[in-house]
Amino acid sequence: MGVDMSNNPPTSRTKDFFASPALSLSLAGIFRDAGTPAETAANREGEEGDEGSVGGRRRSREDTAEISSENSGPARSRSAEDIDFDAELGEPDEDDGDGDNKNKKKKRKKYHRHTTEQIREMEALFKESPHPDEKQRQQLSKQLGLAPRQVKFWFQNRRTQIKAIQERHENSLLKGEMEKLRDENKAMREQINKACCPNCGSATTSRDATLTTEEQQLRIENARLKSEVEKLRAALVKYPIGTSSPSSSTGQDQESRSSLDFYTGIFGLEKSRIMEIVNQAMEELQKMATAGEPLWVRSVETGREILNYDEYIKEFNIEIPASGRPKRSIEASRDTGVVFVDLPRLVQSFMDVNQWKEMFPSMISKAATVDVISNGEGDNRNGAVQLMFAELQMLTPLVPTREVYFVRCSKQLSPEQWAVVDVSIDKVEDNIDASLVKCRKRPSGCIIEDKSNGHCKVIWVEHLECQKSTVQTMYRSIVNSGLAFGARHWVATLQLQCERLVFFMATNVPMKDSTGVATLAGRKSILKMAQRMTSSFCRAIGASSYHTWTKISSKTGDDIRISSRKNLNDPGEPLGVILCAVSSVWLPVSPYALFDFLRDENRRNEWDIMLNGGPAQTIANLSKGQDRGNAVTIQTMKSKENSMWILQDSCINAYESMVVYAPVDITGMQSVMTGCDSSNMAVLSSGFSILPDGLESRPMVITSRQEDRGSDSEGGTLLTVAFQVLTNTSPTAKLTVESVESANTLISCTLRNIKTSLQCEDG
Repeated sequence: MGVDMSNNPPTSRTKDFFASPALSLSLAGIFRDAGTPAETAANREGEEGDEGSVGGRRRSREDTAEISSENSGPARSRSAEDIDFDAELGEPDEDDGDGDNKNKKKKRKKYHRHTTEQIREMEALFKESPHPDEKQRQQLSKQLGLAPRQVKFWFQNRRTQIKAIQERHENSLLKGEMEKLRDENKAMREQINKACCPNCGSATTSRDATLTTEEQQLRIENARLKSEVEKLRAALVKYPIGTSSPSSSTGQDQESRSSLDFYTGIFGLEKSRIMEIVNQAMEELQKMATAGEPLWVRSVETGREILNYDEYIKEFNIEIPASGRPKRSIEASRDTGVVFVDLPRLVQSFMDVNQWKEMFPSMISKAATVDVISNGEGDNRNGAVQLMFAELQMLTPLVPTREVYFVRCSKQLSPEQWAVVDVSIDKVEDNIDASLVKCRKRPSGCIIEDKSNGHCKVIWVEHLECQKSTVQTMYRSIVNSGLAFGARHWVATLQLQCERLVFFMATNVPMKDSTGVATLAGRKSILKMAQRMTSSFCRAIGASSYHTWTKISSKTGDDIRISSRKNLNDPGEPLGVILCAVSSVWLPVSPYALFDFLRDENRRNEWDIMLNGGPAQTIANLSKGQDRGNAVTIQTMKSKENSMWILQDSCINAYESMVVYAPVDITGMQSVMTGCDSSNMAVLSSGFSILPDGLESRPMVITSRQEDRGSDSEGGTLLTVAFQVLTNTSPTAKLTVESVESANTLISCTLRNIKTSLQCEDG
């Protein structure tokens, strides 16, 4: 069997993925809003009755501009030198005359030139409301001595001008990206031509036979940029950009420098409309978090709360989708927990995308802040709103990830209470990438209440609408029941991470919970290194697009999948080609029993084939939670050839547990134990993810329709075992058949040993 995966792009170590959605968003935004001058003129006729209409009606594409405060006020007041532009924003004066003068009027019209004071007042109103209603226009016309039609046309022309400015700016960005791509492509072609013989095309020297690391990176980046340009071209076909309006031809140099300040929202949605959606979502979240029966019904079998979907539809006046639309599954769950963290820090961790991703390493494989809609008020950023992207995962390649775009808002409800709400906006995904596995967030999030002594009470509501897809049989129950991506999972993970932070910062940990390390600095250094190791393990074994998984045949019949990546410059892992082999199985044992077995040093030789039957001994044990299972240990293993140290991190919460470990350099680890920085110490983690199989659960949403009943058999455990191996220290090397066979044997033997020790060979 030959598996050559050396050409798989090391996407987890190349340029950041998040630049891609942000680029697509910023450029795609103009395509929905773009309209031709003819469309703009046509829209003017019907705008009189649409100016104040928002709820339930779609605004015309011409009315999509929002001006920021930086473009008005004293810095933007006009003078007599701006009179040319004002003439174009003006309204022709009405002449009194009979029908005989109509032809003369068509040939020649008098244009009213607005005064500086009139322009200043209209711009002040435009800053607050780009779409004034009839009452506002009437009041302004009386104040300025203008006809209502003159005020109306000034605002129309102003909006058209702003839209044209933004189109020019966005088009320049697109042009710059294409020029950059063209230059990089040209440079790579020249490099390849230099390295090849002009006659036969083969490499001229052995050194040039393979591309350098830098050239490989350029080729990967070139392919990514090509993909982005193709998406943009497709969007141009779908939403062609019209020519600029005449009013945009003046003052280009002065206006273009501030074009980004004219924020038009997301894909044609005005900022006011986005805020309206967010406020409605905030109200729904508060009701969903506090309501009892009949909206939420507690399950007798499991004790979990189940959403009565029929009651939900009535309570929130939800429109029932047409029968012709694709069927989607609804997952709704609610859970409450107390976390050991102060309220401002917890809210900040939700609004900072990097902190949010670090808080949920097992659940979030990718995350990015795509756009900031509002920065909020004050130091605590009350009312901050931002568009975010996240890829949600389970710790197995067998369950597809869920990619979701949503708007997140944090709001202070009272001095002791905050709310963080997430809600997806219609058709955002279609404008970014129609190939996304559709997953949308109905109003979800958490209500955070400050308690005494640095504790917070968190009520979490998770409400997802997902396109139905086929899930591997083993994981079908836990996914379809809503447990896999539900509120209980989020709250349990949050509690575990907050507890870890408390123990990390603590200075008074009892000696019985911190043995083998003499200094506080050494304790912190080891805990930080263990957290990095576990986060790397979580990134490596999911179904994220970071990886390309290949299924291989196993002698024992287990489903084994492999993926390879090339570490080019990350000092946190060994440099070279890294092979990751993963297998997920069901075992007829309880998750807690399996967790205790795998973390027990006295039984490690029963499953770890690297020990060759030898013993393992713990030389350091650091607690990182109240449960004894939450600990970091350093174990030494002596064999006939040499001795080896293992760093092990075990984690357990109400939903899942993990045992992650990695061999470490003894000299380097000794320096870390004294408090030295561990960030540059290479660690390659392997380990286990342990989940309940969900068979004892029932769906977390009930409706009037008949639902398939789950199995009545007793629940077991879903075990994922993963090994990462450095197969070659050269990043340009190819994956060999021998390395794949070794990984196959390693997983097969480990699984067989676990089943034998737990007496579940037939599982």
